[in-house]
Amino acid sequence: MSDKRQTGDAAPTVFVVDDDEGARNSLRFLLKSVGLPARAFNSAQEFLAAYAPSQAGCLVLDVRMPGMSGLELQQELNRRGAVIPVIFVTGHGDVPMAVEAVQHGAFDFVQKPYREQEMLDRIQRALAKDRANRQALQERDRIRARLASLTPREREVMALMTLGKPNKVMAAELGLSQRTVEIHRAHVMEKSGATSVAQLVRMVLDSEQAPGR
Repeated sequence: MSDKRQTGDAAPTVFVVDDDEGARNSLRFLLKSVGLPARAFNSAQEFLAAYAPSQAGCLVLDVRMPGMSGLELQQELNRRGAVIPVIFVTGHGDVPMAVEAVQHGAFDFVQKPYREQEMLDRIQRALAKDRANRQALQERDRIRARLASLTPREREVMALMTLGKPNKVMAAELGLSQRTVEIHRAHVMEKSGATSVAQLVRMVLDSEQAPGR
């Protein structure tokens, strides 16, 4: 049976997906013995039905399962834009598949049988990675909101600013007076919260990127 108890979105949770009930429960009990909230599922489909991308944590995933395999679940999470780090658990013969999974964004993989402390160490690293990912996402969203507050004309000025063009050139290209460009430029800096053009350039780049897994 799976553990379907609900946990709040604020609590990082280790999700365990494995069709082997013994392995699943053993890892769940290990995690709870060290104070890590855990939820266990016996299939990829069951996990997908319960998981919300807003839920922080990491996923410990068996490579081979009936129905949807671990690799297929990873691909589906990628399609959904989920940033949750994935640790694959694999038998010796499945190592090439696990390596392929890492190449497609999985965080790590562990071979069976594994030492308990080794698994706990990898899970802690995955949870730290998840925290960093989510902090980066939040910062990106804040930057996007600030940049979205710019008027169309201010966005035009910002685009030229990030190219390093001086006010005189911007005025000529936009058909404005230099004084008007200076006003728009000041608004861009104020609304974005940038303290320099270099920082503004970094903010624009960051707003266009998603954090790595």
